[in-house]
Amino acid sequence: MSETEVQVEETEAPIEEVSVEESEASVEEVKSEAKVETKSQPELKKEGPEKWGIVHIYSSYNNTIIHLTDLTGGETVAISSGGVHVTADRYESSPFAAMKAANAVVESARNKGFNGFHIRVRAVGGMGSRVPGPGAQASIRALARGGFKIGRIDDVTPIPHDTTRKKGGKRGRRV
Repeated sequence: MSETEVQVEETEAPIEEVSVEESEASVEEVKSEAKVETKSQPELKKEGPEKWGIVHIYSSYNNTIIHLTDLTGGETVAISSGGVHVTADRYESSPFAAMKAANAVVESARNKGFNGFHIRVRAVGGMGSRVPGPGAQASIRALARGGFKIGRIDDVTPIPHDTTRKKGGKRGRRV
């Protein structure tokens, strides 16, 4: 006999017939074992309902201000600025300062039981820059790394639709 025929003979073992009652009993044993296994695993804490807030990020080229409110926007939960976390004025708008400010807001939000944020990013707008400063992206990253759910990220920069008049008067700024 060749090797393949020997392997075929070994795999073809006689199949024992099992009665229906025995199979039902074995299924019940398996179910009871499964129940025991699920009870032995530690249960995750289920906190109350999800608590969401709105993070308002104002990012200019001079500073970054991060302001956490409730969903209505009426009650301030936490507020932090880039200037609080650095010593020199020129570093207030830096991504590092924005990240530190966002981490301070994250800690405060965690203590107050928040689970998720909606983010509103605002630049100077109006006749100023419509592009957020360098701290906006760093603060969004720090909020996401804090372990919170991020709902919506909106740009709420005020943009005039009829272009307001630029400062300087009719003949412009005289130097």
